[in-house]
Amino acid sequence: MVLLHVLFEHAVGYALLALKEVEEISLLLPQVEECVLNLGKFHNIVRLVAFCPFASSQVALENANAVSEGVVHEDLRLLLETYLPSKKKKVLLGVGDPKIGAAIQEELGYTCQTGGVIAEILRGVRLHFHNLVKGLTDVSASKAQLGLGHSYSRAKVKFNVNRVDNMIIQSISLLDQLDKDINTFSMRVREWYGYHFPELVKIINDNATYCRLAQFIGNRRELNEEKLEKLEELTMDGAKAKAILDASRSSMGMDISAIDLINIESFSSRVVSLSEYRQSLHTYLRSKMSQVAPSLSALIGEAVGARLIAHAGSLTNLAKYPASTVQILGAEKALFRALKTRGNTPKYGLIFHSTFIGRAAAKNKGRISRYLANKCSIASRIDCFSEVPTSVFGEKLREQVEERLSFYESGMIPRKNLEVMKEAMVQAEEAAAEITRKLEKQEKKRLKKEKKRLAAIALASPENSTSTPEECEEGDRC
Repeated sequence: MVLLHVLFEHAVGYALLALKEVEEISLLLPQVEECVLNLGKFHNIVRLVAFCPFASSQVALENANAVSEGVVHEDLRLLLETYLPSKKKKVLLGVGDPKIGAAIQEELGYTCQTGGVIAEILRGVRLHFHNLVKGLTDVSASKAQLGLGHSYSRAKVKFNVNRVDNMIIQSISLLDQLDKDINTFSMRVREWYGYHFPELVKIINDNATYCRLAQFIGNRRELNEEKLEKLEELTMDGAKAKAILDASRSSMGMDISAIDLINIESFSSRVVSLSEYRQSLHTYLRSKMSQVAPSLSALIGEAVGARLIAHAGSLTNLAKYPASTVQILGAEKALFRALKTRGNTPKYGLIFHSTFIGRAAAKNKGRISRYLANKCSIASRIDCFSEVPTSVFGEKLREQVEERLSFYESGMIPRKNLEVMKEAMVQAEEAAAEITRKLEKQEKKRLKKEKKRLAAIALASPENSTSTPEECEEGDRC
């Protein structure tokens, strides 16, 4: 005989229910499905063994977080140890979440089961819970669920385990979109202004510089020696400025009306402003990467590191990936196509944009990409799980990749990983201590300013209170 118990987690507390003894649990499924909607029939197969209410909403939130993370809370442990039979081999505990079931089985030794008949029983318990527990009404149960739901959601929004890498994901996505848009708009400006001054396209290759020049020159017939200094400032090349001036005098372009020039200049100014915003966004991305993932950005650069984080979904997800997955991250289509056609699998994905792959010889590209992916995986884990992230480990890992690259080219034997990591540990501790000192100093300054502000408010309030009666007396005299 197997004694089946079911654990039910509710917003008001834990409930432990027992079912009648059967030789096979699967025999219960037809009976449960038949009587789950009928309270009288459901009472015949299910009885409440124990109910452990939560002392406060804070305790309820702690238990909800523990259950969602697959951790056995002390309240749950006490309930199970008190009311479940001591002979653990004859007890089967039904739970709704496989994670909490695995934790109970590992810590307390009770065999746990999910799905099948357990899901149907929990559905019936959820439906009739306010009738099973004395003193609990449907309205109070709904209010408790609503309150716990709000608290749980609020806590999850405030506590972001991914640090602030969602800002990095949005920034790199916007940066890629801006690159495409600026390129498209610049081609439009080149084609549009090229009707009037076609020679400028061959002289100036940079899109942003071309748009600035199109905005500055306007009508090419008005370009003269007086504007040569400004041209040199925009092109940062005296020879190119002279070539533009000479080309404007013998240009084969058509004449253009004033209204057309106004539209071209207006569109060029928009493209220039987009280019400037792109620069400021790149600076912002670099600062965020230095805060969130300094080791990864020191190893492969801010842009490639941000793309890896964005493709993985978060820094935590990237840290969980093995090096083999990081190596081909971004080349999923090529991988599945190769598996389908039984061809060669890709050697690299997003990490191809790193400078190391481009510098390696053709025969060593696969080897260096595998080595680089290994170091990227280590760097992302250090960034994700270290309390005070520093760029020391990233710089040391970068040195290791450089040494491995020179080993492939010249045969120079690189240092051992143990030696490098020992050096990195010493430097990282010093860097972390320095960062901690800086943060403490900033906190002291902030508290000092706050004290001064509060003192100023305290001084200002007695003056207002003393002046008020005099003003009132004057008002009475009038």
